[in-house]
Amino acid sequence: MSVSSVTHQRVPRSALRVYRGVWAMWTQLGEQARFFLRTVAALPDVLVNYRGELLRQIAAMSLGTGSLAVIGGTVAVTTFLTMSTGGALASEGYNQLSNIGVEALTGFASAFANTRLVTPSTGAFAFAATIGAGATAQLGAMRINEEIDALEVMGIRPIAYLAATRVAAGVVVAVPLYCVALILGYSSGRVVTTVFYGQSGGVYTHYFNTFFIPSDAVRSFVVSLAVVTAIMLIHTYYGFAAKGGPAGVGEAVGRATRASLIVAVFVILFVTLALYGQTGDFNFAG
Repeated sequence: MSVSSVTHQRVPRSALRVYRGVWAMWTQLGEQARFFLRTVAALPDVLVNYRGELLRQIAAMSLGTGSLAVIGGTVAVTTFLTMSTGGALASEGYNQLSNIGVEALTGFASAFANTRLVTPSTGAFAFAATIGAGATAQLGAMRINEEIDALEVMGIRPIAYLAATRVAAGVVVAVPLYCVALILGYSSGRVVTTVFYGQSGGVYTHYFNTFFIPSDAVRSFVVSLAVVTAIMLIHTYYGFAAKGGPAGVGEAVGRATRASLIVAVFVILFVTLALYGQTGDFNFAG
């Protein structure tokens, strides 16, 4: 057999493999989109028929019985990350601004960057690594134990009962959790600037209050809620689609966390552009 004939035989096979890979990818994206739409459409059903399960999920994600370790881990991760990022922002901001003699504007850096970008990103990462991953593990375990199939046999809509309730509960729990993250980001920036770098507290407070825009804090909550919704949708999907036993559940948690972090970055980007794209300027005064 000649080389040319072998080459002509291999090219169609490789092209077929590529085609099958692309087709499988688009099929999975279609399944995810259908799951997301069905979950969002089931949210009114949750408020009507599954209020008890919704309250149970809110309690389990916050301070419910038997979940103190989980919420403690969430608060601990959020506290550590937001204090670290807020302090790092203040440290870098002070050092960079001092190079041009305007280190007094460190309060501006905290009020502007923490509100619009740093804290939403940090809160999203902490949420995905704790509550989101926990939801994937729970649903994955139910899938491999055929509990989701049992719910369908009993006439209970599993997407509304399991996925939509967790999405709604995650959004509710994210509100106080993000308040903690925002306050800690501001506080750590002030402590680093005034204690470690010796800047006057009055100077820091003056420039922080000058450039802090309350409406930006409200927009920051909008960004955070959009990110949390996307994260919970992704994690619940991977939990529903888990297969392959306990090892498959662990793999689903890893894939869900990776996908949710990537999507969170793009959601923050696009929602921030939508909110600040035309009004992102500020008055440099004071």
